[in-house]
Amino acid sequence: MNFSSRQGEVYRTHVSFKPRKEINRATVILINILIDKYEFLLTMLRLTEVKLPLDHPEDEIETAILKKLQITDEELIGYSIFKRSYDARKKGEIALVYILDVETTQETHLLKRLKKDPHVIVTPDMSYRPVAKAPSNLTIRPIVIGTGPCGLFAGLMLAQMGFRPIILERGKKVRDRTADTFGFWKKKSDFNPESNAQFGEGGAGTFSDGKLYSQVKDPQHYGRKVLTELVNAGASPEILYINKPHIGTFKLVGIVQSMRAKIESLGGEIRFESRVEDINIENGQVRGVTLASGEYIASDYVVLAVGHSARDTFQMLYDRGVYIEPKPFSIGFRVEHPQSLIDQCRFGAQAGHKLLGAADYKLVHHCQNGRSVYSFCMCPGGLVVAAASEPGRLVTNGMSQYSRNERNANSAIVVGITPEDYPGNALAGIDFQRRLEERAFELGGGTYEAPGQLVGDFLNYRPSTAFGTVKPSYTPGVHLGDLSQSLPDYAIAAIREALPAFDKQIKGFAMDDAVLTGVETRTSSPIRIKRKEDYQSLNTVGLYPAGEGAGYAGGILSAGIDGIKVAEAVALSILKELRSLTP
Repeated sequence: MNFSSRQGEVYRTHVSFKPRKEINRATVILINILIDKYEFLLTMLRLTEVKLPLDHPEDEIETAILKKLQITDEELIGYSIFKRSYDARKKGEIALVYILDVETTQETHLLKRLKKDPHVIVTPDMSYRPVAKAPSNLTIRPIVIGTGPCGLFAGLMLAQMGFRPIILERGKKVRDRTADTFGFWKKKSDFNPESNAQFGEGGAGTFSDGKLYSQVKDPQHYGRKVLTELVNAGASPEILYINKPHIGTFKLVGIVQSMRAKIESLGGEIRFESRVEDINIENGQVRGVTLASGEYIASDYVVLAVGHSARDTFQMLYDRGVYIEPKPFSIGFRVEHPQSLIDQCRFGAQAGHKLLGAADYKLVHHCQNGRSVYSFCMCPGGLVVAAASEPGRLVTNGMSQYSRNERNANSAIVVGITPEDYPGNALAGIDFQRRLEERAFELGGGTYEAPGQLVGDFLNYRPSTAFGTVKPSYTPGVHLGDLSQSLPDYAIAAIREALPAFDKQIKGFAMDDAVLTGVETRTSSPIRIKRKEDYQSLNTVGLYPAGEGAGYAGGILSAGIDGIKVAEAVALSILKELRSLTP
């Protein structure tokens, strides 16, 4: 049984809603009818920082609510879990921390009595409301380039609003792409520059941990819309309330397929193996795109959601005069440790608890040379994977399945760099990345094996010749040697300083047998395609740079959020044009 309310989406998407047993089915139906008619009827209260022991009985949540609000059992209608995280600062005493949305007969009284309590507030309205609806006879069709998280959500939102987008993807459908990518990793097929860990349906996020958390400010709750649509497409409902949710690669494949089917059912069109060769720009206005096949598709509205690795597209845009500027990014290695070591350091005796899962970490160190080194894209119980998108160049990344049960933990250990480190034009960062990736390819033996080194050898300035207790997960394979030749001296010096510092936070992080695998260069886009407040390019009307490739996102959730914002901007712009044409 679920209630609806002004915050109805909260109830409908929280599988943990607990109505009071005294409320019978007829009462629930009646309340739902009243609330649907009078949206303002009920207000929910949000309780934060509700701490309970890791192994608490379920009814302790209800007890905690009654105690916090000082209400009786009869005055509590029901509750739902908005967020569940944990506090692991005290090993052996890990506590679960809840944010709860509560329905009670005493809302008005409690809001007055507890108005100064920061841990009791009105539950915000997180329901999504489309900003526009396309006329039924609309002939204008916006184009979306790319089917990564940003492109998919831009396309889905446009389709839901009735704008029937045409979505163009240079790579293959997700299952065909998965076969190509796994085949390359297992040395069963050649590298395909148009179908790999970067290009194809689902984008780079498909072959990742599927992390669904972000530090972007989201006052309009677009992130909730992203998570809800993912659940509708087949993701576990737990992503709506657990802290640091993730999906995993295999689950993402089915979710991406489901989202594609929904877009198509709403009138959208998705074309695969349709690389955009050129964008037609006349007097600063987009007029359409030309595909590699030679086909031309006219449109005055083009969403550019190509991801951070579409280097040929960036070059084309630069040649066409679209304003682009360089931006900071990071470079480094992947590091692997036994997952059991990370679990033990983070959770102590409670390591392995089903509610905690595989432990993660987040580390940062500010070095004497002025550089900052930090962990990035940490993948508990995951794999280091080949993420190249160009022949003769080698890139690593990390991914996990939903279970996160592989033997190793891995993360990128990267050094922040700025355009001052790679002077030149707006695309100089791409050239810098390419040089590092070419060097890594050479150090790995020129076969897409990655160069690697044991942490103990790296810290002691000697090449590695044999693996120890930690076996690398990267396929096609790791070629041991000396990684100091793979990155600039300042980056090598910074990482050498950071690893022992990280060991003080996670004992064993600098263990001799931990494995470093190079190189990681695609932490974020090396460019930003600047846009105005209306989300259009700074100097090209009708071009909407979006997502990670354009420099406006970093991960699945933030890319999805940006896709929604850009779709809304496109829809409003189309309607504005239609109004201007109406006599």
